Amino acid sequence: MTDKSFLNWPFFEDKHRTLSAELESWAAANLNALDHHDTDATCRKLVSALGEAGFLQNTAVDPDDPLAVLDVRSLCLSRETLARHDGLADFAFAMQGLGTGAISLFGTPSQKAEWLPLTRSGKAISAFALTEPEAGSDVARSSMTAVKDGSSYVLNGEKTWISNGGIADVYTVFARTGEGEGAKGLSAFIIPANTPGLEVVDRLATIAPHPLGRLKFTDCRIPTSALLGQAGSGFKVAMSVLDVFRSTVGAAALGFARRALDEALGRVSTRQVQGAPLFELQMVQGHIADMAMDVDAAALLIYRAAWTKDSGAPRISREAAMAKLYATDQAQSVIDKAVQLFGGDGVRCGETVERLYREIRALRIYEGASDVQKVIIARQTMGAFTGS
Repeated sequence: MTDKSFLNWPFFEDKHRTLSAELESWAAANLNALDHHDTDATCRKLVSALGEAGFLQNTAVDPDDPLAVLDVRSLCLSRETLARHDGLADFAFAMQGLGTGAISLFGTPSQKAEWLPLTRSGKAISAFALTEPEAGSDVARSSMTAVKDGSSYVLNGEKTWISNGGIADVYTVFARTGEGEGAKGLSAFIIPANTPGLEVVDRLATIAPHPLGRLKFTDCRIPTSALLGQAGSGFKVAMSVLDVFRSTVGAAALGFARRALDEALGRVSTRQVQGAPLFELQMVQGHIADMAMDVDAAALLIYRAAWTKDSGAPRISREAAMAKLYATDQAQSVIDKAVQLFGGDGVRCGETVERLYREIRALRIYEGASDVQKVIIARQTMGAFTGS
């Protein structure tokens, strides 16, 4: 039985414990027999089902409440729970939040009213288009352009590795508008998928299948009302969104790690070696102890970051980077130990731990690779030391 004692930690309120119980019940009833062969169709069904069940309400603010804010603990709990049951379900949930994060944080009332009721109900799928072929971790090098032309912007360039690329109804897109050099010259835009000049030119296959695509913009004309926030503030918009959602990536990794630990406990308690359960071997007990400590340490970092943000901190760059770095790296280690404890069965296609082994790897790359998180942590730590 999966450990739920962490829900009694002081980071959580009753509403979070209620959400966890409700989503756990829903996931157990709906996610055990998903067909992953057609990932596009499955993701569409998952977004619709999560919307109908009301769980996508947490992915964006309520557009009718001007004081509404994102509850990061709810986002993290949702991703942890869904990831423990099914990685594609976590993906479907997470991209609804990431894709509309900029609208939640910087959208005008009319922008929120147009899109958030659709994405929060599962009637529209969203995507976050930031990465370019030559600009991944270094967002300031983005070269896609958005040139103002009267009451319009005209976009030209490419985006790649875009989650939900090909199935999204709306994209949050970042392009260079030229107000300054580097990070100072980027802006964010809301672009419906059916906008002329926007084309999905490639679909990308990965070791753990997800809807991913490469987008091309050719003289793509959008109204100035599609601008999110101020012109030239795109870097701030992007970093603010990632500041919120990086903790949730750690939470998804935590869900994978918890499932791997559960699978490993089941294996070592039933598998016989020399007439006794595998668990009786001291080396196996050492592996289980390491896995349990890594899971709890990751959870503490994740929910500290989420609680800090929910308590009103304007930025949590250091806390979120620590949570994502540690949780994703240690989840990889926990899952690797689970595969080892399963022996040959651990690499058999169709085994849960084999699927987890493939699913965890991408989390150490997207929304800021592990090495980038170390740079963020080091700079934030030095800044706190010097007072700068």
